[in-house]
Parts: sequence; structure tokens; C-alpha cells
Amino acid sequence: MNAIKAVVLAAGKGTRMMTETNTMPKVLRLACGKPLLYYVLKTLQFVPKEDTILVVGYRREDVIAAFPDYPHAVQDPQLGTGHAVRCAKAELEGFDGTVLVCYGDMPLLKEEVYRGLLAEHERTGSVCTLLSGTTEEKLPYGRVLKDENGEFLQVVEDRDCTPEQKAIRELNVGIYAFDCKELLACLDLLRNNNAQQEYYLTDVPALMKQRGGKVSVYTAELNEQILGVNTPEQLAIAEKYLK
Repeated sequence: MNAIKAVVLAAGKGTRMMTETNTMPKVLRLACGKPLLYYVLKTLQFVPKEDTILVVGYRREDVIAAFPDYPHAVQDPQLGTGHAVRCAKAELEGFDGTVLVCYGDMPLLKEEVYRGLLAEHERTGSVCTLLSGTTEEKLPYGRVLKDENGEFLQVVEDRDCTPEQKAIRELNVGIYAFDCKELLACLDLLRNNNAQQEYYLTDVPALMKQRGGKVSVYTAELNEQILGVNTPEQLAIAEKYLK
């Protein structure tokens, strides 16, 4: 197995969950008495703590204090997911292995999904393998576009999709296995010419493909596992499944 480092994106505010009395960062919101980030890190226990980098931003002191055993990188200001991973560059330089990128607000994803993604990445010798999932939930996730041979073309963010692309049921979960060196090279090539003027991590696989790298897709039937927590309603759903 390749050496693995994990980068966990945990910088977000969680604006839609804020109240006057509760301004906690999203990853510290409690589900069944534990922070959302606790469940993600517990699932990632197969990666050593010293190789699991938390990208923190909003109220970062609180996140660092809650999980002091983990190295961290600071994203300030927050300019998108690609920018978030780029903030961890110092922790990744010189590493010759696989980087697993995932989210601190997805508490339901199971260990076998992460392991399956990493195994597929190694089996295919790809520079990038992205996790795609099917679900009945109506979620604002990017769509995975493939050619007529089922080969990866690109990911289109939900807000940038045409009506035809919106009909695609294969969703980009936002979780990736990357060859570290190729990842660092492509993060420097990202541009922010999109609706949000942000640096999207979703643009990296297409860049890797343009550079001649092999990009694979690992598809799993994910259903509720795909849920990221962005609203009080989603937190309640996550809590129900965690119970």
C-alpha cells in the first residue's frame, strides 16, 4: 500500500446553522454529543494522526483545542476547496505518496468507502481517483461527466450545470485520492474564473488529465453516507443515522 496522508477540510463557518447564541464552527457542531469532526477522524483512524492534516479557518483556535493531536494548516481568507488544500502545501511538500482529501462535516461516510477508494487508486495507477456516489437525496453536488467509453471527462459544480447535466445521478462527493506531487503541481495551476470566484478542487482532476495523467472514478452506492451537514435539518438527519 502507498504511504497515505489525509487532508481534512475543516475551515468552514456553517453560516446556515448559526444562531445568535451559537456561532460554533460547523465541524464542532454536536451530533449525538460529539462534534461532527470526531466521527470523520474516528473513521480515518487507519491513517496515523501525525499524517492527518486539519485545514482550519473560522474560529480555528476552537477546532485546534478540540483536536490538539493533529497537525493543522490555516486557510484565511477562505477562497474555495482548491485553495484550502493549497494551504496544506507546507505539510505535503516532499511527500511521495497518496493524499486522501475529505471533509470534516461528513460524519456518515464509512471506513470501507475510504479504503475502497484508496485501493482502486492504487490498483489503477491513477494520479487521481475521485469518489462518486448515487443517492436518492436531492443534493447540490457537482456532477461527474464521462465520455461514451465511461472514461472521466470533468466535474461540473451544481451551480454551473446545464439542465442536461443536472439530470446526471452520479454525484461528485468531493473526496479524492491524489498522487501528492501531481496534486501540488496542479494546485498552482488553478484559476478562479467561475460563479463564486473561488479555487475549486473539482478542477484539479481535469487539469491532471490535460497533463497526461490517468484519472479514475470509484463509484459506490452511498445513500445517506453522502450527506454533508450544512443546515439544522441535515444535522438532525445525520444524528438519526448515527443513532
